[in-house]
Amino acid sequence: MEALIPIINKLQDVFNTIGTDAILLPQIVVVGAQSSGKSSVLESIVGRDFLPRGSGIVTRRPLILQLQHVAKDDHTVRDASDGTLDAAEWAQFLHTKNKVYTDFDAVRREIEAETERMGGSNRGICPEPINLKIYSDRVVNLTLVDLPGITKVPVGDQPEDIEIQIRNLIVKYIANPNSIILAVTPANTDFATSEALKLAKDVDPDGRRTLAVITKLDLMDAGTDAIDVLCGRVIPVKLGIIGVVNRSQQDIINKKSIDDALKDELLYLQRKYPSLATRNGTPYTAKTLNRLLMHHIRDCLPELKTRVNVMVSQFQSLLNSYGIAVDDPPQTLLQIITKFASSYCSTIEGTARNIETTELCGGARICYIFHETFGRTLDSIHPLGGLTTLDILTAIRNATGPRPALFVPEVSFELLVKRQIRRLEEPSLRCVELVHEEMQRIVQHCGLEIQQEMLRFPKLHERIMDVVTQMLRRRLPPTNSMVENLVAVELAYINTKHPDFHDAQLVGQLIKNSEEKRNTGSVAASLQRMRDHSTDPSPTDDQRHRSQQHVAGGDGAAKADGATSGFFANFRGGSKDQQNNGNSSNRGADSGPSTASNNINGDADSGLDEATAGLVLSPSRVQSPMKAVNLLPEVPTNTNTRRLSPREQRDCDVIERLIKSYFMIIRKNIQDTVPKAIMHFLVNFVKDNLQSELVTHLYKHDQFQHLLQESEHIAIRRREASEMLKALQRANQIIGEIRETHIW
Repeated sequence: MEALIPIINKLQDVFNTIGTDAILLPQIVVVGAQSSGKSSVLESIVGRDFLPRGSGIVTRRPLILQLQHVAKDDHTVRDASDGTLDAAEWAQFLHTKNKVYTDFDAVRREIEAETERMGGSNRGICPEPINLKIYSDRVVNLTLVDLPGITKVPVGDQPEDIEIQIRNLIVKYIANPNSIILAVTPANTDFATSEALKLAKDVDPDGRRTLAVITKLDLMDAGTDAIDVLCGRVIPVKLGIIGVVNRSQQDIINKKSIDDALKDELLYLQRKYPSLATRNGTPYTAKTLNRLLMHHIRDCLPELKTRVNVMVSQFQSLLNSYGIAVDDPPQTLLQIITKFASSYCSTIEGTARNIETTELCGGARICYIFHETFGRTLDSIHPLGGLTTLDILTAIRNATGPRPALFVPEVSFELLVKRQIRRLEEPSLRCVELVHEEMQRIVQHCGLEIQQEMLRFPKLHERIMDVVTQMLRRRLPPTNSMVENLVAVELAYINTKHPDFHDAQLVGQLIKNSEEKRNTGSVAASLQRMRDHSTDPSPTDDQRHRSQQHVAGGDGAAKADGATSGFFANFRGGSKDQQNNGNSSNRGADSGPSTASNNINGDADSGLDEATAGLVLSPSRVQSPMKAVNLLPEVPTNTNTRRLSPREQRDCDVIERLIKSYFMIIRKNIQDTVPKAIMHFLVNFVKDNLQSELVTHLYKHDQFQHLLQESEHIAIRRREASEMLKALQRANQIIGEIRETHIW
């Protein structure tokens, strides 16, 4: 069991080399107020004067002191090459490597110089520790940490927050659950006001790892003693309370030796506290600390083993993530390019190993753009959106030229439906833009493995980004052109023979239904006028009835013939009813000019009405702001309006129905073909040619070193992880040397 402390000292050396606090090793932390005698206690345990002395704050950096017992005939530690073979005791600093100090005055000067180097000369503190190892045949195996003394008021040029700095530094060390707290308190002050015990109680409320040391027993006031304090009657401490007698300042000036001081301490304790002399004093303190530390190490060792093994696995994984040094630049570059291209395509196809769970990305987002964003946008475009009844009537009249129209011209239908189809081009191009943005964004979602490579080689990452960006940018014009052509193809030829264009095949029936609806409305209106006339046949009503009949005079043209020109006329013989209508029309034409006369008169009456009262639309209709020439007079919105004439209403209903039906067909085609075009010209092209594009632009011998220049950040991290892994593996080896017999 005695071998446990040297093993912990070895572990301390291993982890102090790389300066890490990851492993909390068992050690004894000395805490006390300024000038409470901490340094004297340590020097008494060591048996040598080696610590700086002076007024005010002297210890300004933590001192990790490792004491190792070395017998005079132990040649495993002693070495003739460094002069330790015949030396009784010697010291070594970690920062001076293998330099051996046999003069302890030189040790004191080195501590002062190292403190000045790191802590400056303003009497401030520095948290970086000084590591000192002392080999002697007069010491017991111990690991001690000497900390700056607790102070309250800054002195001289000390910083204003010196108290907070010291307190935080002390708490950092004593909060380690594997540390034993050595609370030093002078006997000439009230034990209940001990700052060291207060700090220890804050981090160790149960007192399971706190040992109290009472210094300056010989400086108590006359007539007082420390029996109650040493017996734990004032404040009990679980690990015990030990009293010691230090050298006075005059003894130090007179260069009184440690051996003489220990003899005087023993005589004083036997004379003043005879019953407690064997359980107090510096030798008893050293043995107690050695025993407590060994038992504490025994209790902490299993957890320490587990902690080291876990950290070995963690740092091995971390080091693997940083990658190995580049030995073959061409092969490394080709591997990274292949990994990136494969990961990029896998993200699009949804076969990546690390699938994103917080948001849609890659192929899933492209699918969402096609079927949700683009689909909803097209569905929101109304077939008659932006098209008013006035636009339809204006188009019909513009298509007839200088002569009044007998039939609805088909060119008006083509003109208006093309205008509506053009509205599909903008959302289609926007769909291309969204997919292009997602293809650019996929570079950031290529998997954790390739992302680490990108962080490792920032210049290569930048060049890959440039190549992908340029490739996507080159594919954007042909994709946009194809989408524009898809819309242009639909505009180039209005296929009224389309198998899904059912309304065009039923034009005759639409016109007949419109006429029947109009006739039914006219009969109902006549019956209502007759009832009104029989009940109140006033002259004013007669005038109103005649005026209404005059306004509706355009019905004659509608009644005369429902035939249409162009492709509308092709459907006159589409059914038996339509053929009968055509035969009656022919018979009307053979019977004489009365029908034509009625048509002319009807059109004349209608034109007269429009000239006098103007064309009036329903208030719910919005007039189009876009028209080159308006052949119809504008009507003030605040005037009384009239309904459209039956013929006008019939023509508008037929055109609207046809536009809506044909637009739905084209919208369905666009919704199907635009995603296919984007997939072919952009997505699939990039997937198929990405790796060859990267190789063409990046795999060049004169760029290998430039592209594979590692990030300084990654290089530092890899070096730190490698050093830590070596330290952990060495620590694991040291712990593995301990046999069960050592523990028990």
